[in-house]
Amino acid sequence: MGNRDYYQTLGVDRSSTTDDIKKAYRRLARRHHPDVNPGDMAAEEQFKEINAAFQVLSDSEKRRQYDQFGQQWQQTATPSGTSSGSGAEYTRTMSPEEFEEIYGSNLDGMDFFETLFGGRPGGQEQCQPRPRKGRDEEHTVEISLEEAFHGTSRSLQWDDGRRIEARIPRGVRSGSRVRLAGQGGAGLAGGSPGDLYLRVRVTPHAIFLRAGDDLRVSIWVDLYTAVLGGAVTVPTCEQAVSLTIPAETPNGKVFRLRGLGMPLSKDPTQRGDLYARVQVELPLTLNSRERELFQQLRDMRT
Repeated sequence: MGNRDYYQTLGVDRSSTTDDIKKAYRRLARRHHPDVNPGDMAAEEQFKEINAAFQVLSDSEKRRQYDQFGQQWQQTATPSGTSSGSGAEYTRTMSPEEFEEIYGSNLDGMDFFETLFGGRPGGQEQCQPRPRKGRDEEHTVEISLEEAFHGTSRSLQWDDGRRIEARIPRGVRSGSRVRLAGQGGAGLAGGSPGDLYLRVRVTPHAIFLRAGDDLRVSIWVDLYTAVLGGAVTVPTCEQAVSLTIPAETPNGKVFRLRGLGMPLSKDPTQRGDLYARVQVELPLTLNSRERELFQQLRDMRT
């Protein structure tokens, strides 16, 4: 740990100003502080390295000696009241004002020191970590349109073995978020866990096109039914229904079937509508008699 270059430890150049060094230290200290990484020995060692580098580079005299003598700077330093080679350590206590200057007075809307320790520097509570809520997490799940219609669930498992069954409500739309309270990151120092948000993606359907809470579908109608009228079958997300086609229905005509669309996410007892667009299907082959009849119809029309 002691042989690493202090400038590399803080990620700064040798020409960096004192302000640059303080900014680098503030950023790294927040990331590697032991109270932010409980139980992480690597982070603790990194934090010690960061502090050692900052103690030297933030002090103009120490920095000058370090730039001149490198890692042997302490052997040549002569602090006030000691002689070279005496073995005395050259240290000082950071004042509350310096602490505020280095760490800043705001971290996510809260005082950094209060966030970690629950008190100001020098206070009686500085050894008591303050409870902090865990991080909110987000996870993307894909579901089918039928699953969005009926509601569904997904099993989620973490690397630590934790597993939950996440319920996805009826009528959920693609891009919406489902909140699972208390299923996010663990809290610190007894704080409550964060929330888990499921980002839902509804995959495209082969038949239905969704528009909000409404569904759109194309229905194929033979020429004779379109001309003379009749009943056709219309698919829905539950069961097919019968639709009466009036005589002389043009190609592209849209019929609205109320209440046969998607359930409303805020009130699944209510549903959107289903819009059925007529696609007139022409006969592909005609025998001689059919062709003769069509010819007579054309003559009559002209």
